[in-house]
Amino acid sequence: MQEFISVWVRDPRIQKEDFWHAYMDYEICVHTNSLAFTKKSSCVRRRYSEFVWLRQKLQDNALLLVHLPELPPKNPFFSLNNARQISARMEGLRHFLEEIVGSPVLLSDSCLHLFLQSQLSVKKIEACAEGRSRYTVAQAIQNSSSQAQRFGSDENTQEEGETDSG
Repeated sequence: MQEFISVWVRDPRIQKEDFWHAYMDYEICVHTNSLAFTKKSSCVRRRYSEFVWLRQKLQDNALLLVHLPELPPKNPFFSLNNARQISARMEGLRHFLEEIVGSPVLLSDSCLHLFLQSQLSVKKIEACAEGRSRYTVAQAIQNSSSQAQRFGSDENTQEEGETDSG
């Protein structure tokens, strides 16, 4: 059987920190038969700034071994109510993740797996990946409260976000 890794970015939601501050987060879903992953299906929520952190972390860890894809550009005029901007950003984030999971060098990075398959904050991801937590990477992923029940229940289909790697 051919190995596959499918990635979706969907379900944008506005999260309010307080009256004046809000941000958009996105559901990131992975479905795979790859042995590189602890869970075969998972969904987590991430915001754009966490993608920026992930790209920098992967760049630091991979050094010059691999060229990382770009993220969609940060737009100072990004509107949480502009469907076209949100859709374009989600497409850019999906493309970024597809490129990342297609690289064997990057696929071996613990931070990537924790980002994609755990609910940990970036600070806790760093601690876990560096061995400074009471749980291993695999335990953090297994203990994640995220359930992959949404596969196939969304109007976004597999064809929209599928990447074949291997």
